[in-house]
Amino acid sequence: MLDDALKAQLKTYLERLVHPVQLVAALDDSETGREMRELLDDIAVQSDRVGIVDSTEEGVRRPSFGVAGSDGQARVTFAGLPLGHEFTSLVLALLQVGGYPSREDADLQEQVRGLEGEFHFETYFSQSCQNCPDVVQAFNLMAVLNPNIRHTAIDGAAFQDEVERRQVMAVPSVYLNGEPFESGRVSLAQIIAKLDTGAAAREAEKIAAKPAFDVLVVGGGPAGAAAAIYAARKGIVTGIAAERFGGQVLDTLAIENFISVPHTEGPQFATALETHVRDYEVDIMNLQQATELVPGDDFIEVRLASGASLKSKTVILATGARWRQMNVPGEDEYRNKGVAYCPHCDGPLFKGKHVAVIGGGNSGVEAAIDLAGIVRHVTLIEFDSQLRADQVLQRKLRSLPNVTVIVSAQTTEVTGDGQRVNGLVYKDRRSGEEQNVELDGVFVQIGLLPNTDWLKGAVELSNRGEIEVNARGETSMAGVFAAGDCTTVPYKQIVIAMGQGSTAALSAFDHLIRTSAPETSERKAA
Repeated sequence: MLDDALKAQLKTYLERLVHPVQLVAALDDSETGREMRELLDDIAVQSDRVGIVDSTEEGVRRPSFGVAGSDGQARVTFAGLPLGHEFTSLVLALLQVGGYPSREDADLQEQVRGLEGEFHFETYFSQSCQNCPDVVQAFNLMAVLNPNIRHTAIDGAAFQDEVERRQVMAVPSVYLNGEPFESGRVSLAQIIAKLDTGAAAREAEKIAAKPAFDVLVVGGGPAGAAAAIYAARKGIVTGIAAERFGGQVLDTLAIENFISVPHTEGPQFATALETHVRDYEVDIMNLQQATELVPGDDFIEVRLASGASLKSKTVILATGARWRQMNVPGEDEYRNKGVAYCPHCDGPLFKGKHVAVIGGGNSGVEAAIDLAGIVRHVTLIEFDSQLRADQVLQRKLRSLPNVTVIVSAQTTEVTGDGQRVNGLVYKDRRSGEEQNVELDGVFVQIGLLPNTDWLKGAVELSNRGEIEVNARGETSMAGVFAAGDCTTVPYKQIVIAMGQGSTAALSAFDHLIRTSAPETSERKAA
């Protein structure tokens, strides 16, 4: 099951086990069951601290296996094969159940230990989903830390009947005690905030008590991370407030154009960004949504959705962008019920079905190519009279036998039966006629919108909602700079965003030394 390289890596990791681990196998005669037996054997042979026992328990999912520690209780379970992106989740589960400490924030771990009640979480994942591992790993860690918590990670492709019955049409999808709990990428901090309702209020109090910064970065993507690092290296007091550190990079599958790094994946890249920022004295405030920018004589104020506010002598806006929506009837109603935005994550749930991809740019055509290898048929719908993707992608797309391309088509509605998508309606822009397409899913790939709605009236925005900046990253408000995909700078690329973030930080420092000397000593003493 595992190749020699993976076995060697696994053997090295398992040397860190503090106490024995048991793999509790609930298998069957299916192909997946046989592959799971092979996987468990491959794991057990790498360490004398790992054993296998067969479960005789009735009513459990098969094939599955639990990871039990010294108390013999398997509170972490994998139903289906945790391979692909989820292999890391398996390795971490083995280590953490085996007593190896997590690197997660100590305060968050303590909050998990303090949760009261009985919690059984179930997370549906796909092996190709780059967003799923963080979610699976967060719930696994919770189950390790708190004996009242159990977690089962379920490969949706291996349990198609269950997926159909529960109408799971997007991953990761999380259930708590049998009821829907969360859908999409979610961090440990976000999970705790949802379960511990007082956590957000306590965090808001801490934020409100913070002294003013020299530089406050709003946004935690590549531009924000670069800005924070460049500012902190100048020895000035730097903070960063972000809704989620990593930003849209977290939703990116493969990154192959970041110079000097031939290949990486979005979540790994985001982790590297945060690790680098934490090497410096940067106050990172995660899960914080900015709602208002208020100028002042001495300080600029950034108000947050939590009710708290932050003050700083300069501000760098690096709020990034989000997926553009079609804004047609049915899109919101059937989100995660057939309307999806990540073909890599959710594509396996549509195996053997008919789906549409909306958008004929590079992202749309790439999505259609990827989906064509999974689903029965793909219909690509493009508003323009021709596709806009690179020619090499168009040639590959048109070579596929199960793809239909429709151009000059305006999607006007997503239809469904009240539970899930069953089709869409588009208008032929040449004839004006409306056409219906029966299908099971719609993947929207029509570009990005800047996250700047909260800045209207505060700084100058373009007609597309992008922040107007000059070559130095300056905005229309003195002391406020901007960088990345939320600005008017062309070409929304990671490497460009990071360069812009660095420019904005250097410009902010220049602004500080021209207006007043940074008062770093008082803040650090505080």
